[in-house]
Amino acid sequence: MQDLLITDTRAVLAGEIRPAALWLSGGKIKQIITDGTPLPNVPIFNAKGALAVPGFIDPHIHGFAGYGPENATRNDLLEMSQKLAKYGVSAFCPTLYCARPHEMEALLKTLLPALGRETGAQIIGFHLEGPFISPQKPGVMKPQDIVPPQLADMERLYEAAQGHITNITLAPELPGISPIIDFCLAHGILVQGGHTNATYGEFLRGAHQGVKHATHLFNAMSGFNHRAPGAAGAVLMHPEISCEIIADGVHVHPDVVGFLRRIKPLENIVAITDALKPTGLTDGPFIANGEEVILDGGVWKRKTDKVIAGSALTMAQAFKNLVAFGYTPAEAAQLTSTNAARLLNVPNKGRLEEGFAADLVLLDPQLNLQAVFLGGKKI
Repeated sequence: MQDLLITDTRAVLAGEIRPAALWLSGGKIKQIITDGTPLPNVPIFNAKGALAVPGFIDPHIHGFAGYGPENATRNDLLEMSQKLAKYGVSAFCPTLYCARPHEMEALLKTLLPALGRETGAQIIGFHLEGPFISPQKPGVMKPQDIVPPQLADMERLYEAAQGHITNITLAPELPGISPIIDFCLAHGILVQGGHTNATYGEFLRGAHQGVKHATHLFNAMSGFNHRAPGAAGAVLMHPEISCEIIADGVHVHPDVVGFLRRIKPLENIVAITDALKPTGLTDGPFIANGEEVILDGGVWKRKTDKVIAGSALTMAQAFKNLVAFGYTPAEAAQLTSTNAARLLNVPNKGRLEEGFAADLVLLDPQLNLQAVFLGGKKI
């Protein structure tokens, strides 16, 4: 792989924006030049003052450009990988909708051969959004697919994925959920509290056991009330509990997204898209999770009842939104890449640092995509 020097950038380095040249070699960042060090004699890409940020990482995405796990082909994940890369995504967790355990098992077995064969964004592993969620907070999950917790079901899901489950959303208040939480923690799975009707105390008991990350904060969970703080209150008031946030400005009001910056440690906020399969398409009909959806007010809604079904967000737009909502560009980079890499134990991604993967995005002064590099190669 040919070396490349990206010159004239304003790069996010260790939480600061500094003028820098980035020497890419062998798929990694070989050197970051911020002073008068002579530049190497290698091909140059002039970034023309663009902001350089780490490639985006999306831990919660159901599909993109018409492709998604629900189509039940390994080619869908490979196509998602290619399409997402063009939008600056360096890694993602394809997210499975809640379904009956045997259906999720079969789907995992079908999709598994895609892992390791992708040529765009890295498939980190699978995110299971269910099946052990609250019937009181299904969102657009189908009530008939929600099942009581059974450890045997979780063991079979893990076996079907051959260990490639990175994160799981569950309701920590459910009777019988404790052995499943213990199993997931023992096998390195990030346990997320979501689609939950937990009381404040129930969510904190889950957090004490190890449910220390929240799925799309505020959405599909018991809300914050001054007498009943609920799951949302537990996440807000306990800094050690990290959280996802859908940064489209619709799922959560822009001022609330900005408010998080003031009350949560930045390292514990992760921007996600929760994007649905038709995101990026212009011609319908649009189908997500087996139901027709329409784009209305910037989000996908079920056509039948206009309930919000998911976002039409990209990570590139999420970055831009975060800055509009009050985050600095360096903080936005943390939320769209660095924090997810740490929480999901993705090695050598999420930061512009020597020895890390040469995955980076160049953004113009309006924070629009200017160029994408994955593994040192321009996409």
